[in-house]
Amino acid sequence: MRITIVRATAYNGFPMSEANADVLSTLKQVGLFSALSDQQLAFVRSRVVERRFNAGEIVFSEEEPCAGLFVVQRGVVRIFKNSPSGREHTLEIQNAGSSIAELPVFDGGPYPASAQAVTDSTLLFFSKHDFRAMCLQDPEVTLKVLATVGRRLRRLVGIIEELSFTTVRHRLAALLLRLAKTEGKKTADGVQFTLPATNQDIAAQIGTVRELVSRNMSRFQSEGLLRQEGRTVIIPSVAKLSAELTEGE
Repeated sequence: MRITIVRATAYNGFPMSEANADVLSTLKQVGLFSALSDQQLAFVRSRVVERRFNAGEIVFSEEEPCAGLFVVQRGVVRIFKNSPSGREHTLEIQNAGSSIAELPVFDGGPYPASAQAVTDSTLLFFSKHDFRAMCLQDPEVTLKVLATVGRRLRRLVGIIEELSFTTVRHRLAALLLRLAKTEGKKTADGVQFTLPATNQDIAAQIGTVRELVSRNMSRFQSEGLLRQEGRTVIIPSVAKLSAELTEGE
């Protein structure tokens, strides 16, 4: 695996370079750091390192000792687990501004899942030692970590419910609606967004196989619930697609 590391330099009140400004802009998007002062952000900026990954490269592996957390600066990263038989299940797809692996920084355990770059990506690495030191100085950051972990736990409970009690059609509709809400933009034709992954990745995320994702996407199109060109999806009526969730119960 080829990783290029560019070490960050401290911000000491001098005019920021374009690279410094870019990193600080990313950090301000992250929920963990959104309430930090400029001085605190400068502390984080002085200690993060940029790590670049090619599409398909592993960022870290499940059960690997946790060295620190990551922030996605550019690109797309998927978080996944492998079953003993080798089957993958994608837990989350993370875009720019997302933080990854906060929990093992605190509990001392290994990474509970694996992370892989979906596209060529740049991540900011913040060591476990430095992050813990900052949390001891600023309890507000610790509270934000708890809130982030809490949201992730609720999402994982939702995944368990979906896999246990719903059909593939229902789970795919739910995923498309989440993407429409978080990534979509309103157009004259409906809500438009770009799929962040291939049908194979989507299948891993909703606990099925690629063929069933393709088949159900085709059915949604034939029923007028969506239009798709490549990875661009348009949902003409969010209300009609939402009705699938009730019917799938």
